[in-house]
Amino acid sequence: MTPRPALGPALAALCALTALTACQGSPEAGHPNTTPSATPTPTAPSTPTWTAEQQTAITAAKAQYAAARTAIDAALGSPSTATRAKLQQAGNGGEWIIQVLGDVKFNQDRGWYQEGKVIVTSMSVASVKLDGEQPEVLLNVCLDTSKTSLRYQATRKPVPVGPGNGKRHKAQATLVYAPPAGRANEMWFLVNEKDAGSC
Repeated sequence: MTPRPALGPALAALCALTALTACQGSPEAGHPNTTPSATPTPTAPSTPTWTAEQQTAITAAKAQYAAARTAIDAALGSPSTATRAKLQQAGNGGEWIIQVLGDVKFNQDRGWYQEGKVIVTSMSVASVKLDGEQPEVLLNVCLDTSKTSLRYQATRKPVPVGPGNGKRHKAQATLVYAPPAGRANEMWFLVNEKDAGSC
């Protein structure tokens, strides 16, 4: 029988160290790895899918938002002929119509008007709630005011204004489905628009 070669000193030290670690009560020693391997979590689709009912509401709310904005431009462009009824017919309501009428009066009292129109450069849906007491659609919008300016009604000259806060503004618009005053048919109303920075 052939004699086995003797273990080298390095190999002997390694074996001793391994045995010593196992005997020292290391928290890892003698315990199998029971941690489940990480599995990728499913991610939501980047474009949400809407039911047919939700899509109908979204389409109508977007159209009404555009109509409401057009009526606001018309009111600010001609403060002397602006009326609450015209703004309401276009779908402005709630706290929002009060704010718009306040802006119109502010300009009229100073002999100012807005030249040009605000352009809605993008519009996306933030949420749709149709099962509550009052159906609601929240829209994220980007408004471009670069084509608008304040002018004096008497001279048509520009009103000197400060630098402002940019020409593109992000906002979240709240539209609700409700009956207009004096009418039975419900429609979408822009009732609030909160500034959300620039876009």
